[in-house]
Amino acid sequence: MKRFLKMVSLVGCVSVASLASAQEVNVYSARKEALIKPLLDKFTESTGISVNLVTGNADALITRLKSEGKYSPADILITTDVGRLYRAKEQGLTQKIETDALKTLIPQNYIDPQGQWIGFTLRARPLMVAPQRVDETQLTRMEDLADKQWRGRVCVRSSSNIYNQSMVAAMIEQQGEEKTQVWLNDFVKNFARTPKGGDRDQIKAVVAGQCDVAIANTYYLAGMASSDDKATRETASKVKVIWPNQQDRGTHVNISGAVISKYAPNVESAQKLISFMLQEDSQVWYAKTNHEYPLRKEVEQSKVLTSFGAFKAENIDLSRVGELNRQAVLMMDKAGWK
Repeated sequence: MKRFLKMVSLVGCVSVASLASAQEVNVYSARKEALIKPLLDKFTESTGISVNLVTGNADALITRLKSEGKYSPADILITTDVGRLYRAKEQGLTQKIETDALKTLIPQNYIDPQGQWIGFTLRARPLMVAPQRVDETQLTRMEDLADKQWRGRVCVRSSSNIYNQSMVAAMIEQQGEEKTQVWLNDFVKNFARTPKGGDRDQIKAVVAGQCDVAIANTYYLAGMASSDDKATRETASKVKVIWPNQQDRGTHVNISGAVISKYAPNVESAQKLISFMLQEDSQVWYAKTNHEYPLRKEVEQSKVLTSFGAFKAENIDLSRVGELNRQAVLMMDKAGWK
């Protein structure tokens, strides 16, 4: 606890659940507090183990883990993309998670083969379009976005965004480097504007008529569709989700997940927290609150996500997505994706 409190003022938001508790677990989270703390509070209620939470930028938290070394108070790092989970593993910042019992709960594809990271939820990255301006029959594959007919009609985040990097890395793994580079070179020519903003900004740009097609994760649209703000709900209602690559490799998916840090002082509590996150009640909370796809098949997804339609997800080794991140960034740069 002393190590944890020393760095409290340096990163993000901190919540100390119980200073008097004999058991605790220290969590570095790239997720915003509102999207993770209620579940951590349930963990404390269930186990009596207090959770000390630090939230911040994922790369900053990984850098912090590395700089703290063996003096780090962190037990768990939670991030929102397998690329960063792999990055933590690659830098030697993780240790093996006891996953044998967990493999019966979720598909093994969402667990690192060496047990160094594990997924909590699934995230899908389809196309979102203005239905009045887009002929869906002309847009059935992500590869279609390289066609000239989409010139000046595509909105997307920058190449520095890990979601796009993982999407391209997955394409490299499935299509090969040469085909992916050809696609990238033509795809960037179709941008409606210099990439900027987050996924919600791309959706808003479609509705505003700045472009006709956006690439975005579904939970952003679901969050807008279930917003308390009427105008936001109306904006969300004006776009339609298109699931690309349903006849071949499937739509790109990624995970939120976690690692146990290499020098975790509370490994047993960290292991209990990871197991808790995959319990049915936790998966239900994630599905209903964050609108992410539960990894446990028996847990229903949110009604908003269901309204977007069923889809075939790509079946890919997520470790390879992490391994190919650097190559993806180089190829995006080469294509001129800002």
